[in-house]
Amino acid sequence: MSQIHFIGGEKGGVGKSLLARVLAQHFIDRGQPFVGFDTDRSHGALLRYYAGFASPVPLDAHDSLDRVVEAAAEDPARRVLVDLAAQTQAGLTRWLDDAGVADVAAEIGVGLNYWHVMDAGRDSVDLLGSWLDGAGARLPLVLVLNEVRGEKFDMLAASGLLARAQQAGARTLHLRKLPDALLQKIDAAGISFWAAIQPGALGLLDRQRLKNWLQRTGAELDALGV
Repeated sequence: MSQIHFIGGEKGGVGKSLLARVLAQHFIDRGQPFVGFDTDRSHGALLRYYAGFASPVPLDAHDSLDRVVEAAAEDPARRVLVDLAAQTQAGLTRWLDDAGVADVAAEIGVGLNYWHVMDAGRDSVDLLGSWLDGAGARLPLVLVLNEVRGEKFDMLAASGLLARAQQAGARTLHLRKLPDALLQKIDAAGISFWAAIQPGALGLLDRQRLKNWLQRTGAELDALGV
C-alpha cells in the first residue's frame, strides 16, 4: 500500500526538513521506493540533499499538490514525502477539503500521514493545539519531538495536548539529539546522510556518531511501521 507522508509543523526552524532527510535516507536504507516533493522555494532540503528523488511543488495553485496523490497512485509500493514549508498549513487543509483527498486516497488504497514536527518551545505547543482543533486533525498523526531543537518537552506534557493526541491515536517519534557541530558539517558539505557516512566525508568518530544516530532513528521508524 502506497503511503503519503506530509511533514509539517507550521513553524520555521523546528526541523521539518531534517525529518524529511531522515525519512528519505530510511527508505533508501530499507530499499523502499519513494519520491519526494519540496514546497520550500528558498531552502528546499530534499532538493539539495536528495536531488535524484525529489522535485519542487510550490503551493501557488489550487491543484499544486495533486501531483502528490498521482505519484502515490502510480506505484502501490511507493512512499511519497512532502516537505511542507513554514506557514503552509492553511493551503494544505484547504486542498485536503476542496479535493476530497481522504476519500480519493481511500478509494485507490493510499495511506495518508501527517508528521507534526515540534521543538521544545511554546509556539510548537500552540501550533499543535491549532492543528488538533482544525480540519487536518482527521489525518493519522505522528508527533515528532525533535530533541535536536530542545531536549525537554515539559510544556507539551503540561499542556495536555500530548495525551489528547495519543488518545486520538497519534504515534510519537523522538528524534534524538545530534551534535549541532556535526549536523553543520554535513549541511555545509551539502551531502546526503548516505554520503556523509562514507570514508572521507567526516572524521572517523563523527561518521560513527552519525551511523549510530541513523540506526537508532531507523529502529524507531521501524517500530512505528514506517
